[in-house]
Amino acid sequence: MQYTSKYESPLGSILMAADEKRLTGLWFEGQKYFALYLQEENEEKELSVFEQAKKWLTIYFSGREPDFKVPLHFTGTEFQNEVWKMLYEIPYGQTTTYGHIAKHLAKKKGMERMSAQAVGGAVGHNEISIIVPCHRVVGSNGNLTGYAGGIDKKIALLKLEKGYKDTFFVPKKSTAP
Repeated sequence: MQYTSKYESPLGSILMAADEKRLTGLWFEGQKYFALYLQEENEEKELSVFEQAKKWLTIYFSGREPDFKVPLHFTGTEFQNEVWKMLYEIPYGQTTTYGHIAKHLAKKKGMERMSAQAVGGAVGHNEISIIVPCHRVVGSNGNLTGYAGGIDKKIALLKLEKGYKDTFFVPKKSTAP
């Protein structure tokens, strides 16, 4: 069974999902792939993990890096889960590229190369936004594309963390809504 709770952030309403003990989803209302992995049967209920996630988000949106981790449970494919674990390791206020993640995963799997586009697909389907910081992934040339919550939110989150660079840009044709 999954449970849900809502959080009002400065960037809009957020829906969270969890099993009994770990967060399984966190989406901006109306984002691309909204609640994609949320089980049809779910119940709104306040759980300890939601209290922790709300505390984490409140600290985060105050412009500070939270000093604790919220228990997470990834429920994607094996490949998505690997990518999401890498996203979770990107330090606060820093960015990486889809290509860098692809190279790291290829090396880890003993492969010669891996598609940055495949990584981009997994990043775009990240089920636990913000806490698993997919907004910290940019194109190799600094383009800000591919954020399911919308480019405006990606920019706002990077600026909040002081990780936004003047060299970043929004491409004329974006994959994000």
